[in-house]
Amino acid sequence: QVQLVESGGGAVQAGGSLRLSCAASGGNGYAWAWFRQAPGKEREFVAAIRLYGGHTYYTDAVKGRFTVSRDSAKNTVYLQMNTLRPEDTAVYYCAARGSSVILSATRNWEMYTYRGQGIQLTVSS
Repeated sequence: QVQLVESGGGAVQAGGSLRLSCAASGGNGYAWAWFRQAPGKEREFVAAIRLYGGHTYYTDAVKGRFTVSRDSAKNTVYLQMNTLRPEDTAVYYCAARGSSVILSATRNWEMYTYRGQGIQLTVSS
């Protein structure tokens, strides 16, 4: 069973930067996504990078501030977060699928086979 382990979360002031990492314990290539859930809110899609071609997708709230990337040799995905805002405060989850996710389902949590435990990001004003 593949496990995903997130790292890099923590507390930062508004305007700061942080990078989240998520490593898979095995496998050979994944479609990756990041989701987040703020207190009292539903989980939402943040960013994704496709298995083939590496195309990236973002929710509007993070476009221009967040960058998703991967190191396939390490089975690891990253989320570089810049110009952080208090509204970015949430538990962030990485998710992965060992086969391609159809484009229309890229933002769908249920499409990803493996999910991390979540990591807290707190942005103070």
